[in-house]
Amino acid sequence: LVKVEWTNPHTYFYVDVKDDKGEVVRWACESGAPGALSRRGFKRSLLKLGDTLIVDGYRAKNGANLMDARRVTLPDGQVMVGASAGDGGPQ
Repeated sequence: LVKVEWTNPHTYFYVDVKDDKGEVVRWACESGAPGALSRRGFKRSLLKLGDTLIVDGYRAKNGANLMDARRVTLPDGQVMVGASAGDGGPQ
Protein backbone atom coordinates (compact mmCIF):
# COMPACT_ATOMS: atom_id res chain seq x y z
CA LEU A 1 0.00 0.00 0.00
CA VAL A 2 1.54 3.27 -1.10
CA LYS A 3 -1.21 5.90 -0.89
CA VAL A 4 -4.73 6.37 0.53
CA GLU A 5 -7.32 9.00 -0.48
CA TRP A 6 -10.14 8.66 2.07
CA THR A 7 -12.43 11.25 0.47
CA ASN A 8 -15.92 11.63 -0.96
CA PRO A 9 -17.49 10.55 -3.19
CA HIS A 10 -15.26 7.44 -3.41
CA THR A 11 -12.24 6.23 -1.52
CA TYR A 12 -9.13 5.36 -3.50
CA PHE A 13 -6.05 3.51 -2.39
CA TYR A 14 -3.00 2.67 -4.42
CA VAL A 15 -0.88 -0.47 -4.43
CA ASP A 16 2.34 -1.32 -6.21
CA VAL A 17 2.24 -4.76 -7.85
CA LYS A 18 4.88 -6.72 -9.76
CA ASP A 19 3.67 -7.62 -13.24
CA ASP A 20 4.55 -10.73 -15.26
CA LYS A 21 7.86 -9.14 -16.29
CA GLY A 22 8.81 -8.35 -12.69
CA GLU A 23 8.25 -4.62 -13.13
CA VAL A 24 6.40 -2.65 -10.47
CA VAL A 25 3.06 -1.25 -11.65
CA ARG A 26 0.86 1.07 -9.61
CA TRP A 27 -2.84 0.16 -9.37
CA ALA A 28 -5.60 2.49 -8.22
CA CYS A 29 -8.28 0.70 -6.21
CA GLU A 30 -11.66 2.42 -5.97
CA SER A 31 -14.02 1.75 -3.06
CA GLY A 32 -17.25 3.15 -1.73
CA ALA A 33 -17.76 6.44 0.09
CA PRO A 34 -15.94 6.81 3.43
CA GLY A 35 -19.20 6.88 5.40
CA ALA A 36 -20.48 3.69 3.77
CA LEU A 37 -17.17 1.93 4.37
CA SER A 38 -17.09 3.04 8.01
CA ARG A 39 -20.60 1.68 8.59
CA ARG A 40 -19.32 -1.72 7.33
CA GLY A 41 -16.40 -1.57 9.77
CA PHE A 42 -13.83 -0.60 7.13
CA LYS A 43 -12.03 2.29 8.85
CA ARG A 44 -9.23 4.44 7.44
CA SER A 45 -7.01 3.38 10.35
CA LEU A 46 -7.00 -0.21 9.01
CA LEU A 47 -4.99 0.88 5.95
CA LYS A 48 -1.34 1.43 6.82
CA LEU A 49 1.20 2.54 4.25
CA GLY A 50 3.62 -0.27 3.49
CA ASP A 51 1.10 -3.02 4.28
CA THR A 52 0.71 -5.95 1.90
CA LEU A 53 -2.94 -6.33 0.88
CA ILE A 54 -4.87 -8.79 -1.22
CA VAL A 55 -7.42 -6.91 -3.31
CA ASP A 56 -10.19 -8.73 -5.19
CA GLY A 57 -12.16 -6.79 -7.73
CA TYR A 58 -12.53 -6.17 -11.40
CA ARG A 59 -10.55 -4.04 -13.78
CA ALA A 60 -11.76 -0.90 -15.52
CA LYS A 61 -13.33 -1.62 -18.91
CA ASN A 62 -10.77 0.58 -20.67
CA GLY A 63 -7.90 -1.62 -19.41
CA ALA A 64 -6.39 1.03 -17.13
CA ASN A 65 -4.70 -0.05 -13.91
CA LEU A 66 -7.86 0.88 -12.01
CA MET A 67 -10.13 -1.57 -10.25
CA ASP A 68 -13.27 -1.67 -8.14
CA ALA A 69 -11.94 -3.04 -4.86
CA ARG A 70 -14.71 -5.44 -3.91
CA ARG A 71 -12.86 -7.28 -1.11
CA VAL A 72 -9.68 -6.28 0.67
CA THR A 73 -7.77 -8.77 2.79
CA LEU A 74 -5.66 -7.00 5.41
CA PRO A 75 -2.30 -8.33 6.67
CA ASP A 76 -4.00 -9.87 9.74
CA GLY A 77 -6.37 -11.86 7.48
CA GLN A 78 -9.39 -9.65 8.15
CA VAL A 79 -11.53 -9.29 5.00
CA MET A 80 -13.28 -6.00 4.37
CA VAL A 81 -15.95 -5.27 1.75
CA GLY A 82 -14.99 -2.17 -0.17
CA ALA A 83 -17.23 -2.16 -3.26
CA SER A 84 -19.46 0.72 -4.10
CA ALA A 85 -23.12 -0.05 -3.49
CA GLY A 86 -24.95 -1.01 -6.68
CA ASP A 87 -21.77 -0.96 -8.76
CA GLY A 88 -23.07 -3.71 -11.05
CA GLY A 89 -20.00 -5.86 -10.49
CA PRO A 90 -19.89 -9.60 -10.02
CA GLN A 91 -21.21 -10.95 -6.72
